[in-house]
Amino acid sequence: MRLVVGITGSTGVIYGIRMLEVLKKLNVETHLIMSEWATKCIGMETNYQIEHVKSLATNVSDERNMASSVSSGTHKVDGMIVAPCSMKTLSAIANGYDDTLVARAAGVTIKESRKLILMVRETPLSPIHLENMLKLSRIGVVILPPVTEFYTKPKSIDDIVNHAVGKCLDQFGLEHNLYPRWGTF
Repeated sequence: MRLVVGITGSTGVIYGIRMLEVLKKLNVETHLIMSEWATKCIGMETNYQIEHVKSLATNVSDERNMASSVSSGTHKVDGMIVAPCSMKTLSAIANGYDDTLVARAAGVTIKESRKLILMVRETPLSPIHLENMLKLSRIGVVILPPVTEFYTKPKSIDDIVNHAVGKCLDQFGLEHNLYPRWGTF
């Protein structure tokens, strides 16, 4: 399997980082794109170094490189996950405004009828945010906000992050043990 992973400048960059860690362990080929604000959030929110995050991916492209392989539909991938997805990126994708490589790769994913998952991160949600999410959902984009669940009785932030990442992996049929399944605890 080959997936594009976008990390944008919404709080919650740990979701994208954990996604890369897990996909690497699952031997999934990944192509990473980070927005400028994602790199700033990594420094503000985590103890990870940018170079380490990049090392988790198979390939990395600068978000300004509109000639990257993932900017073309002829580059075969199975889908894309944007984790987290800022409202700016959501708006760009919903309106076909391919001003960054994350938005362009997402647009390509849509036009090629591949699975696109957006881990949107914002609260409260404005009517504009909701309209953009509905617009994308109607064409098959999976809107998957990292909503905390409590039925597994999470004991740490890692448990909460793992559940959200696992829900994304489920969308691609990838086997994992990031959280207990309903009825197994």
